[in-house]
Amino acid sequence: MPWRYLDQRLKLSALRLADALDTHGSLLKAGAALGLTQPALSRSLRELEEVAGARLFERHARGVRPTEAGVVMVRLARRLLAELRRAEEELDAVGSADGGAVAVGVLPVAAVGVLPGALIRLRASHPTLRVRLQQGRTEELLPLLASRELDLVVGRLYAPAVPDGFLREALWEEPISVLARAGHPVLSLRGPVTAAALARHELVLPTVSQRVGQEIDQLLALLGLPRDVPLRSSSYGFIREMLLASDCLSIMPRSMMVGDLLRGALEVVPLPVPAPPRPAGIIRPAEPAPSPAAAAFIAALQGFVAEMAARGFGAMPGADTSTRRSDTTRRRRRG
Repeated sequence: MPWRYLDQRLKLSALRLADALDTHGSLLKAGAALGLTQPALSRSLRELEEVAGARLFERHARGVRPTEAGVVMVRLARRLLAELRRAEEELDAVGSADGGAVAVGVLPVAAVGVLPGALIRLRASHPTLRVRLQQGRTEELLPLLASRELDLVVGRLYAPAVPDGFLREALWEEPISVLARAGHPVLSLRGPVTAAALARHELVLPTVSQRVGQEIDQLLALLGLPRDVPLRSSSYGFIREMLLASDCLSIMPRSMMVGDLLRGALEVVPLPVPAPPRPAGIIRPAEPAPSPAAAAFIAALQGFVAEMAARGFGAMPGADTSTRRSDTTRRRRRG
């Protein structure tokens, strides 16, 4: 086994090179990002491979991709570079009134659902704490979590295809629900609302990720409603306005409209079928323990989730139900 002495021979510029090559998948694009000519980049890559004692990248028709050893080096590079960025943030906070910084990855539904309420709580308790948000899909955010570029990820908890070593803590449910404005005719019906009653009103559906779209289609099928809906939009604001200003109904994760649900402007339509479980919460590395800034964010998120549960939205099954007033597809009680 070769003696590499990485702690003595590895340079930061080499770490940036490994990261850029994997990010861009091209010598030309990586060189442009780093401000290096292609000969200089090729020379730096050869030096890095000499230090590693292995070939790190191989060429293919559309650029370069990491070898097995390259994957190890890229993972190391991103972890160390992320730690250096974090150290810079902590040094900036030394001797100042800065409350530190936390980097949070957030899935789209959580971004418009629980995140605003959690951040309002966080700003009230830690007004100087800096938050860096990055929205994306699970498969985009988990590599950033692995490289320590993110402290945690917030949103729907999908089971990993293979074990990844992350801790997953379910905090709330965000079931797919039918939503209507307060005072909507369907809410005056006794008992669960039938598919025939729903079919009398136009649906406006969100254009969402493939996974959420499949779950919406699943509820449509359970209700016997057609999937071919003429009115779909990627605009949360447009759907909200259509719901508040008309007799349109929508089907979506109810947490996307949790602000209007908590204020009573929108309500959950009681349905004859149970809402399939959709646990959501936080994903974070098993080690180390969350930083003080990350712990403060988690506490603010937990506080807002507790408020949601007390008001009848998002409580986890099996949790304390003494103050819980709604689950699955039942509507929030008044009073």
